[in-house]
Amino acid sequence: MIKEPNKESFQVNGEELLKTVKNLIREGNIRTITIKNKQGKALIILPLTVGMVGAILAPALAAIGAIAALVSECTITVERK
Repeated sequence: MIKEPNKESFQVNGEELLKTVKNLIREGNIRTITIKNKQGKALIILPLTVGMVGAILAPALAAIGAIAALVSECTITVERK
């Protein structure tokens, strides 16, 4: 885990990606989640606001599930409020 002011990075494998993102969203103090591949290229940047819940997040979570099926290892960078 790499830690900068208001930022944290986690290395996860594809199987853990969706579960980790859901847990981070439940924490509620997240501003942005960025998922990067092994080479450091951003695959998805998910800006989160207080009002984003349920149906609004469903397409983003579906996209994250698709990414999880394609990557073996990735990095999640979280920007907190």
